[in-house]
Amino acid sequence: MYSRFVNWLSATAFGSWIVKHLASRVDPVLFKATSGRLTMTGVPTLPMLTLTTSGRKSGRPRDTQLAYHADGDDFLVVASAMGQERHPDWSYNLLAKPDAEVQLRGARVRVRAVALADDEKARVWPAIKRTIPQMNVYEQRTARNIRVFRLSRA
Repeated sequence: MYSRFVNWLSATAFGSWIVKHLASRVDPVLFKATSGRLTMTGVPTLPMLTLTTSGRKSGRPRDTQLAYHADGDDFLVVASAMGQERHPDWSYNLLAKPDAEVQLRGARVRVRAVALADDEKARVWPAIKRTIPQMNVYEQRTARNIRVFRLSRA
């Protein structure tokens, strides 16, 4: 019941504002500090990781907290930006510099990112939406083609 409430709230306009303005700053720090055991809402309600990319302009490390869908040994992350009209900055960073790192519960893993082609995205999209139900709302908020990245262990 708690998981459903947190997932529902994060898909509302108010919840999206909280995620964008508060959780996006707090969660990567808290998640790393607790080895993946906690986020701002407590125990994660979805499979979560912290993605560390290199800024495409600055080259500095940038941390982003994301839900993911496991596809074999790979992680699929969605550049939904909660349905905003612009792709999130981290996706531009991955397109420019695909080598990154993820923090999972108790582990740090080097990964290489590849943006999925539309046909592969269509194949995995139903499974992603089952794992991350907020995508049902986010995809309705935008007309843009939401990017999906495959993060494979380097």
